[in-house]
Amino acid sequence: MQPHYIDPRTGKHYPLTDRRWRSDDGNPLMMSALPGISRADIDSRERSIWRYRAALPLPIDSSASMGEGCTPLVEKPWGDLSPLFKLEWFNPTSSFKDRGAAVMVSFLKQLGVGHILEDSSGNGGAAIAAAGAAAGMKVKILAPSYTPVPKVAQIRAFGAEVQLVDGPREESEHEAIRQSEKIFYASHNWHPFFLQGTKSLAYELWEDLGFKAPDNIIIPTGAGSNVLGCHIGFTELMASGQINKLPRLFAAQPLNCSPIDASFVAGTDSPVERIVKPTIAEGTAIKRPIRLVELLHAIRESGGQTVALTEEQITAAVRQLASTGLYAEPTCASAAAALNVLQKSGAIKASETTVVLLTGTGLKSTQFMTELFGS
Repeated sequence: MQPHYIDPRTGKHYPLTDRRWRSDDGNPLMMSALPGISRADIDSRERSIWRYRAALPLPIDSSASMGEGCTPLVEKPWGDLSPLFKLEWFNPTSSFKDRGAAVMVSFLKQLGVGHILEDSSGNGGAAIAAAGAAAGMKVKILAPSYTPVPKVAQIRAFGAEVQLVDGPREESEHEAIRQSEKIFYASHNWHPFFLQGTKSLAYELWEDLGFKAPDNIIIPTGAGSNVLGCHIGFTELMASGQINKLPRLFAAQPLNCSPIDASFVAGTDSPVERIVKPTIAEGTAIKRPIRLVELLHAIRESGGQTVALTEEQITAAVRQLASTGLYAEPTCASAAAALNVLQKSGAIKASETTVVLLTGTGLKSTQFMTELFGS
């Protein structure tokens, strides 16, 4: 059977030629299982995520690319551990979301979509605005009114229209869905081709590590596109016989907004109520992840777990990272804070290969960083 969209809730299939971002029943779509690729399928002439284009569900003839991917993987001493930090802020707009944006926008351009809409607290909007500019598409971004000024400025620099929306993060999504009747909703949280971009991280780590999978990956998690991307990519590598086990996936969330941790700890696939408060890790402040069931499945199948971090733990991790030369925004410093928790509990051992994803630079959180490190 040809690759297709599938609604995991109903089992309905849809062709990839459909201009859609969700199922007819209003559910988020996933991609049907793909066979994965081998070393021989890597296009070594490309120094970007497009070296893994053979892993995509269909050929993309013209990519809206600025060279995303191939980011540094650096080892740092961390207590008794020597983890590897994947520096995703070396992507063109300084966050991992360039991976998903480049693939999704390139695909939509190929479908003939010329005007796209996205909601984002910052990094996703910048990535899609940049990819849209590279593709010659018109872009509108809806962002929460509290989005840091540097992130809004970056989005506007790429020529995108920005509408600030009052209220919590989810209100931007609700407004985007309302406006999607007129503009195609190219959502990094909803569209399955975004995950086809983030899965490049799995292929890249496999290649970085000498064509082996790490034992553990710690991921700052809001809507979970990196968790799902890693799970999809490494599952494909299992299917193609390139690895013989999945890495354990650890999802790090701020305690102040930790719905995935709440459900994981409760042992259920359903949402579990937990008090939501403002958090310095604002990029992961997603109260209701739309792919909660798929995220929990990915974490459990890998043998991983969730970690909820206090604001104090995240702040301490920002400082600890900076002391090693890594200037990370609080949103992704939660992954380093989780490393401390997992090390202390014995869940991660020094003999294992552990990767910590640092998804955004501290330059994206200038006000917080200035207050923390100012005089």
